[in-house]
Order: sequence, then C-alpha cells, then structure tokens
Amino acid sequence: MEKPNFKDKKERARWGRKTRAYAVHVFTASGVIFAFLAMASIARTEVSPRWTFIWLAIAVLIDAADGPLARHWNVKLYAARIYGHVIDDIVDFLTFTFIPMMLVWRMGWFPGPDAVWVALVMMASLFGFSNATAKQEAAGFFLGFPSYWNVVAFYTGLFVAEYGETGAYFSLGATLVLALMTVLPVRFVYPNRAPKPWMWPVIVGAVIWLGMLVAMLPAFPNGPTWGGDWFLWASLVYPAFYFGLSFYLDWKGRRTIAAP
Repeated sequence: MEKPNFKDKKERARWGRKTRAYAVHVFTASGVIFAFLAMASIARTEVSPRWTFIWLAIAVLIDAADGPLARHWNVKLYAARIYGHVIDDIVDFLTFTFIPMMLVWRMGWFPGPDAVWVALVMMASLFGFSNATAKQEAAGFFLGFPSYWNVVAFYTGLFVAEYGETGAYFSLGATLVLALMTVLPVRFVYPNRAPKPWMWPVIVGAVIWLGMLVAMLPAFPNGPTWGGDWFLWASLVYPAFYFGLSFYLDWKGRRTIAAP
C-alpha cells in the first residue's frame, strides 16, 4: 500500500485532493441512508407519506450537490477507482423511482391493477437509467423523460386527496404517458446545464417551484389549508414551463440538424 510522505508539500496536497475526492463518493453514497429511511416509513403499519417525502427530499438535495462537487474537485482523476456515476444511478433509481412508486402502490393511489402500473413505471425507468445516451450533458438535455417519479408520486397523492377517483385516473393517465416518454427519443432540459439563455430561468423557476412543494408538505397528502386547490394548480405552472421549453428546444435542435 502506498504510504504518503507528509513532509513533502506536493505530496500533502495530492493526498488532500484524494481525500476530498473520496469524501464526495461517501457523500453521494449517503443518499442510500435516506432511501432506507423513506422505505422504512412506507413499511410501517401506519404509513406517513409526508415523512417519506421528507427523506426523499434530503436525498434530492444530496443528488443536486454531489455532481457540482465532483466536477469542482476533479473526482474522476483523484478517486478514479470508484465509479461515482454507478453509486449515483443506484441511489437515484431508489429515490427517484422505486420508493416513490412503492408509496403510490402502498397508498392505493392508482386505480385498477395498480401493481401492474407501478411495475411498468419501474421497468421503463430501468431502461431510462441504462440508456448510454440518456445524459446529453454537453447539449444540456436528457434523452427521454428523466424519471422524476418522486414528483409524479407527490402530485398523485395531492390529486387523489383533492379529487378522489377522478384525481386517481388523471394521475394514472399522466403516469402512463410519462412512462412511454421515458423510452421515446424525446429530449428534456437538463436543469443545471440548460442551454443559454435558459439556464437561469430554469434554475430560478425550479427554486421557486420547490419552495411551493415544501409549502404543501406539512399537510401532505392534503393540499395547504390556507391555499386551496388554486395553489396546487399554480404549482404546476413551472412543470408546464419545463415541458414546454423542453419540447421547444428539442424541436428547434432537430430542425437545425435537418436544415441543409
């Protein structure tokens, strides 16, 4: 085993960079702790959807921070023996797909053979995660719906609580469309790598939208008592903007490529 010579300044600096890089891997892997806590809340006799999403929200914050840290501290160079993207994909599948869909099934939020719908979503998501071209980071896109099933599950709970059976069927229809879009060659904006000049509108809008979701969390799955269903529908403005922008930029990019 290599022994560092801490008397040498360059050697100390190199080992400091290696330690920092491996710490990023540990940080990424810590997301599985909150995946476990979220799954544990689902497994209890009395399910608490609110706590499930609290734990999942912490995992999302970790996921949002680890990528910039890994790039800033050059993890691929100084901690190359560990494939951080593999850790990231495993944790993301658990927290973005498997656990949110398990909650939907456990709560009975989908009508009909709900286990079938949940299994279809999980399978579609697996194909999305395993697609070698899913992350088109240089261009600022994901290929296919990027498995934001935690968000879908959150809105499913709200719509079922607010509109009952009608909300359940509406949520199921939207879910099946998104599952299909996961495996179709349509592109969605990569939020923190969105093409200019759209990056800041996407990021600022996302922060405001996340604030609205947090505001609905204390009473979840019921909507906020002080806002009524208007606040629920207002919170959908940003997702509508995100989808609209994604389709527009995808269409514009394809048109540019097709032009002689």
